[in-house]
Amino acid sequence: MKKKNLSASGGQVDEKDFAIPYKNIMYIAVAFGVMVLGYVLMAGGGSDDPNQFNEAMFSFRRIVVAPVVILAGMIMVIAAIMYRGKKEKK
Repeated sequence: MKKKNLSASGGQVDEKDFAIPYKNIMYIAVAFGVMVLGYVLMAGGGSDDPNQFNEAMFSFRRIVVAPVVILAGMIMVIAAIMYRGKKEKK
């Protein structure tokens, strides 16, 4: 069964008419959340005093984990855009 949505003009629009289905948009939103998490992991590590060096800037979390999480989020976005889903039998 096709999901019917109301358009701005008040008419009904099939879900099939959209370029990206609702399910894929939800996957994209989750992927963007993963990317934001990666940027949050990368934040911080600076020193309040510019004359003081802080080793925390080069922690494993900021150098390795955060970029891997961001890259995983980007791959998830690409996969979510290209995902087709299963076709309905008629």
